[in-house]
Amino acid sequence: MSLHDVARALVAHGKGILAADESDSTCAKRFDTYSIEKTAEMRRTWRELLFSAPGIEKDLSGIILYDETIRQKTSDGTPFADYLAKRGIIPGIKVDQKTESYGANGEEVTKGLDGLSKRLQEYARMGAQFTKWRAVIRIDGAKEFPTKECIVENARRLAQYAKASQEAGLVPILEPEVLLDGTHTLARSESVIIDTLKVVFGEVKKMRCDMQGLLLKSSMALPGKESGIAASPEDVAGATIRAFLAAVPKNVAGIVFLSGGQTAEEATLRLNAIAKLGQKRNVPWPLTFSYSRALQDPVMAAWLGKRGNGAKAQEIFKKRVAETAAASEGKL
Repeated sequence: MSLHDVARALVAHGKGILAADESDSTCAKRFDTYSIEKTAEMRRTWRELLFSAPGIEKDLSGIILYDETIRQKTSDGTPFADYLAKRGIIPGIKVDQKTESYGANGEEVTKGLDGLSKRLQEYARMGAQFTKWRAVIRIDGAKEFPTKECIVENARRLAQYAKASQEAGLVPILEPEVLLDGTHTLARSESVIIDTLKVVFGEVKKMRCDMQGLLLKSSMALPGKESGIAASPEDVAGATIRAFLAAVPKNVAGIVFLSGGQTAEEATLRLNAIAKLGQKRNVPWPLTFSYSRALQDPVMAAWLGKRGNGAKAQEIFKKRVAETAAASEGKL
């Protein structure tokens, strides 16, 4: 398929993306919560439980893998990327690496450009059809950031990644995540998302990337987790849609949401409200999900690393995916 075909398939109506690209350290933290053994084999078993859940291909267009995972196989010896493709689920790969400090205030920029072209070629040979790169944007009133300089540097790296990914025949997903941590207001979140996305797409245009062959993975506009401010799903939807209409080019292939820091219920209800408002406002992009924790946490809580819990955990996963897919259509 062409870049445009893959991008459109990833945001097909009523479908979304599972982000199963947690690093070893992030996966270890989640396993610790449920006292699950932290080994490569247990991570492989966990991913196979998710990927093999019956019926998920109805609601999942793609799954983002981690470097370890794309090199692993199912119990019968089938590489995960091949297994997913046979189920009609598009395999993707996280290609960014760790962050590094930027400036004097403790901001961060994402590493991973060194050797990227070679890694992209290898991932393409292994069956990946799309990629993802995350940038971290922190809001802190006391330290007065994000700074423009940090946003620009993250945007430049996102744009360079996107160009390299498209040149390798892979659809890039750009993820400038405005973090939920902090005491900021909903309005402040909306403003930072607008500022960030304007800079990101300005850099993407400079690199002459094909807008119809890339996706945006974005935070929702949300008040800071420590703000004590409650925002209704409708308030979140209004601020988020305003931000996108102000900053996202109309010819971008689609927008998928991350669930970072939200509960499964919050992420679902807010997505439902955004989808409804998007339809009402006739936004130019498909809107759907690329969730990790909001899909996985209830499943891991049921599984607990025990083989006998596998069928029950898969039923929960199938239900969570179906609920989230319905929310992406505003059908809850």
